[in-house]
Amino acid sequence: MRAAIFDAPQAIRIVDVAKPVPGPGEVLVKVKAAGLCAGDLYIYTGKNPYVSYPRIGCHEISGVVESYGSDAAGPAPGTRVVVDPFIGCGKCYPCRIGKRNCCANLAIIGVHREGGFADYVVAPAQNLNVVPDALTDFEAAFAEPVAIGVQGCRRGQVTADDTVLVLGAGPIGLAVVEVARARGAKVYATDISAERLSTAADLGAIAVAGGAGLVERVLELTNGEGMPVVMEATGAVPAMEQTMDLVAAGGRIVILGLVKKGQGITLPGLDFTRKEVTILGSRASVDCFPEALDLLASGKIHYPEIASSFALGEAPAVFAKLADNPMALHKAVFIPEAA
Repeated sequence: MRAAIFDAPQAIRIVDVAKPVPGPGEVLVKVKAAGLCAGDLYIYTGKNPYVSYPRIGCHEISGVVESYGSDAAGPAPGTRVVVDPFIGCGKCYPCRIGKRNCCANLAIIGVHREGGFADYVVAPAQNLNVVPDALTDFEAAFAEPVAIGVQGCRRGQVTADDTVLVLGAGPIGLAVVEVARARGAKVYATDISAERLSTAADLGAIAVAGGAGLVERVLELTNGEGMPVVMEATGAVPAMEQTMDLVAAGGRIVILGLVKKGQGITLPGLDFTRKEVTILGSRASVDCFPEALDLLASGKIHYPEIASSFALGEAPAVFAKLADNPMALHKAVFIPEAA
């Protein structure tokens, strides 16, 4: 089969490799659409703290069930599915309390195991989610990033009574914007890129210019109170450190962005008690795919409408373009030539 392999930072190539064979409890999926995530770009640029090379990337995968290994059962061959890429051990403390996304022995398809930038991918049969008839394969590939938005909003307990500020209007920030709005929240978004901010506004967010003076602008918008919920989706240390100034007393901060391993951030210690703020991490998602697929099928999520599709063979050029300018595309989805 054809696959795009990351050999090392700044090195990706299209090659012919052996078609994978599903083992016990596994399923072989023929890939129909494979989304490019910020995590994949971090693999390309050498900033992903979890990956090992060489690796077939991609964890945003929609496809069709091809066949099963021994002791595996699931949707019938030919069924359209999306793959939950997080594989927990089932034994450690996080897994025992239902947080397999934080598993101490976590394996992620496209990071620790071969991913979806290929004609076929292998996954645990239990990680399949059936795609509603209302969705195309292209649209279904957005289930994983939308699930991240669902997880973030669950962590922040976002409801229709909330006002939310999303820091960063990149792929994950836009997913958070859409999910929060689908829950009925009033959503503001900020970014240093005017183009990205315009896209967030097109998706229904109220745009707030980023950069210098952001705290003052937010306080003016909230009568000096700050935002009840602040969702950080930039992965930038200054943005993470600014969340405490942006959040209202008694409010919630949800950190979704990734920083390099070992990177610290500084927060004003007095504000932990002065504001009695709740600070939450949000890692990928757990049991969020059904809600994400329902949201996509309902028409409440418009994210796929601003994405661009490419043949898998174009992956090296697309990654080079995005490494040079991460804002060159809102979202890229690769379609394997064999699809």
